[in-house]
Amino acid sequence: MQRKKHKIGIWAVIAGLIALSFSTSACTSTAPAPIVYGHAPAPILTPGPAPATAAIDFSTPSFDEFTAPRVAYDRPPSECVPFARTISGVAIWGDAVTWWAQAEGRYPRSSRPAEGSVLVLRGWQDDKRGHVAVVKAMLNSRVIRVDHANWLHGGEVSLDVPVIDVSPANDWTQVRVWHVPGMHWGGRIYESHGFIHPIGFSSPAASGPQRVG
Repeated sequence: MQRKKHKIGIWAVIAGLIALSFSTSACTSTAPAPIVYGHAPAPILTPGPAPATAAIDFSTPSFDEFTAPRVAYDRPPSECVPFARTISGVAIWGDAVTWWAQAEGRYPRSSRPAEGSVLVLRGWQDDKRGHVAVVKAMLNSRVIRVDHANWLHGGEVSLDVPVIDVSPANDWTQVRVWHVPGMHWGGRIYESHGFIHPIGFSSPAASGPQRVG
């Protein structure tokens, strides 16, 4: 009887060791434990893939026969500032290079374009000059069309001009502008402050990242 109890004890120890070995191997698993904090799902312990940004595509036409970029020679000549002010309703005066700073506290500003917003370029020709254009249409996250004046330095008004975001992060900090006379993308990259949105605008500025400087 004593020997039978002894055998039972040995088998109990062996069974315990086996169970312990399985338990230890489970603790070394790299899979996240099914933990629930309150009623929320368990946190993801490994970082997911980085959010994809839209590819830069220079080959796809950004217009059709009805929206072809053109110079409106039938319109009176204008500088870029009064033209943008009249079309957008953003009531800012002064050189284009001052618009971004002047808009602070007066108009929503963001790095996301929207129809009717004003694209503000900086360092146009040199750091003392700028340019403003009004967003007419949004084609995708990389391409918009704008109306603007005096881009070709003759006071002309240009309509439905494609602008493409070439910034690595797809945040509109760098753009290229369609060259209307040559009907191709301009080779120069321009730095951008971002977009000024009219007051009362249903605003991506409210949800998009704010950029200053």
